[in-house]
Amino acid sequence: MFSPEGPSLRELAVQALSSVERGYDLLAPKFDHTPFRTPDPVLEAVAEALTPLGPFEDGLDLCCGTGAGMDVLARVCRAGVTGVDFSAGMLDVARRLPPPDGPAVSWVQADARTLPFEAAFDLVVSFGAFGHFLPRELPGLFGRVHSALRPGGTFAFPVLAPPRPTGPGFWMLLGFDAVMRVRNALWRPPFVMYYRAFRLGAVLRDLERAGFTVDLYALPGFGVRDDGSPRARLVTATRVTAPPAP
Repeated sequence: MFSPEGPSLRELAVQALSSVERGYDLLAPKFDHTPFRTPDPVLEAVAEALTPLGPFEDGLDLCCGTGAGMDVLARVCRAGVTGVDFSAGMLDVARRLPPPDGPAVSWVQADARTLPFEAAFDLVVSFGAFGHFLPRELPGLFGRVHSALRPGGTFAFPVLAPPRPTGPGFWMLLGFDAVMRVRNALWRPPFVMYYRAFRLGAVLRDLERAGFTVDLYALPGFGVRDDGSPRARLVTATRVTAPPAP
């Protein structure tokens, strides 16, 4: 599961018993050698899907981690790209990366739930971060993304079809979430990471309530399931209105 350069079981245990922020600070030097980094085929597929929707001027990678998604932004944005994450350790690793060709690059340490931007970007992307937010936090998160985008701006992120109960992946994710819930019931501070809490139907409704119109694009490189539905999609949410009044 991990390369020899990745974290040891002891290091993972220490991370899992820390807060989310502290855990990622500890994991940061070896993060890119774990399965938690977004795979390159996913990044490539998103870049290809975004290309005909652009070009964009300024882009933001939300919860950027060690910066894997910044090359995606650099391919489709002309002016500047920004990575934001609340882990200082992850950002330290990201800053050591060779800057991508093209737009200017900047890094900001901030909590995604309190983004310090107003109408600053034409594109916001995020990769694999939503498991760190409880479902009740997503409406507020989407509201902050809405505020960070300029009118007409796009919020984009990939989603994978959930595994079926007949496959081992379903039970692995179910078991992981169960372990995390037990851990958080018994230990403080909590470590929020739930793979099965992100439900696409509810997320689409939350995006629309936040003032977005939403489209789904199949990512054809990942194939289709037995029923013909895509194994992976790109969600694009476009800011076209002010968020509705509560």
